[in-house]
Amino acid sequence: MQLNEITDGLPEPVRKAWERSLTSGRAALSRRTVLRAGALAAGAGTLTACGIPPAKSTNGTSGEAANAAAKDLSDTDKVVNFSNWPLYVDVDPKDEQKHGTLDAFTAATGVKVKYTEDVNDNVEFFGKVKPQLAAGQDTGRDVMVLTDWMAARLIRLGWVQKLDQSRITTAITNLEARFRAPDWDPGRLYSYPWAGIQVVIAYNKKATKGKAVTSVSQLLDDPELKGRVTFLSEMRDTIGMTLLDMDKDPAKFTADDYAAAIARLQKGVDSKQIRKFTGNDYGQELSSGDIAACVAWGGDLIQLKADNPDIEFVVPDKGYVASTDNMLIPARAQHKHNAERLIDFYYRPEIAARLTAGIGYVSPVTGAQAELAKLDADAAANPLVIPTPEMAAKVHNFRSLGEAEESDFEDRFSKLIGA
Repeated sequence: MQLNEITDGLPEPVRKAWERSLTSGRAALSRRTVLRAGALAAGAGTLTACGIPPAKSTNGTSGEAANAAAKDLSDTDKVVNFSNWPLYVDVDPKDEQKHGTLDAFTAATGVKVKYTEDVNDNVEFFGKVKPQLAAGQDTGRDVMVLTDWMAARLIRLGWVQKLDQSRITTAITNLEARFRAPDWDPGRLYSYPWAGIQVVIAYNKKATKGKAVTSVSQLLDDPELKGRVTFLSEMRDTIGMTLLDMDKDPAKFTADDYAAAIARLQKGVDSKQIRKFTGNDYGQELSSGDIAACVAWGGDLIQLKADNPDIEFVVPDKGYVASTDNMLIPARAQHKHNAERLIDFYYRPEIAARLTAGIGYVSPVTGAQAELAKLDADAAANPLVIPTPEMAAKVHNFRSLGEAEESDFEDRFSKLIGA
């Protein structure tokens, strides 16, 4: 596929950002891949082997046709085609060639999972599936995992199927209350979380000479940190944390609030307080001490701290931003019932615990903590994996954006980070 085929039709700032990521090689570097790549390389390789089959064309060509459900082949075709991010599922701890909970799902249901790690970037994946979904065609996928803002876009476009509530009763029962009603999918009619992502502040106490770094204000204003600070290249994470530090709610901010946050960060860029904006490549520099402090993803810090005891994390007093990666069933999927069975399966607490132990991100499943304690007591006690009530009380979500607003905000952020 040519670059223009991937990016055609995307909002201009989003298109430019994705083209830059392709040409710089950043697209293949997701936050889920870097830290565990070495340890799980052999197991991960087997997960990609099955592959997603070619898309099956339908007769639909209109938006209305794209929204329609396809004939469900689940009763006769015992398969589910699952697209996910790299290294975002557990492997069997005794044999990394085995697929862990994916194999457990097949054993429990008789449904084979054709699993592909082909979601390296939300925008890239959108470009990959957009032509088929817009034309009312099957993408060849029955389940896909996307971050909440991209999930919101697909729901808004009518390109995902409404879930049959009678087939996901375990998920309905065990979904934690704080994940139940995002503004982009009230009542979780179209999506269910795969994992939660927490954005916190991290620092290397050796690099800071023992000084704690506890706020965005400190990152932006402390002269001792000048030139040794990084923020994230994910707009919602960096802007969300900055808004909170300015006493603005990321769930309710105005365009003026957004402009003020951009201006505050721009000052940090101009003064060279901020070294750069990064993906998850901050990890190596934080561990080595090349950067002293940063805005970071919680899942990354678990392994970083395990490898380097000088790494610390802080939840600012003013709170932190969180998001979710979500399971969705695309329009025209051929195995909707099987997909719903898979979604429901991952809401069994014992299965959720095995997944969480394997990937290190927040579980959205009630009861997962007790099961996780049986597998890994340290992980169950880690607030980056299972947030404490005090930490959960500080969480904030970035509100949904309309199409025009999203394009405008992404454009301003791209200019800020020099992308």
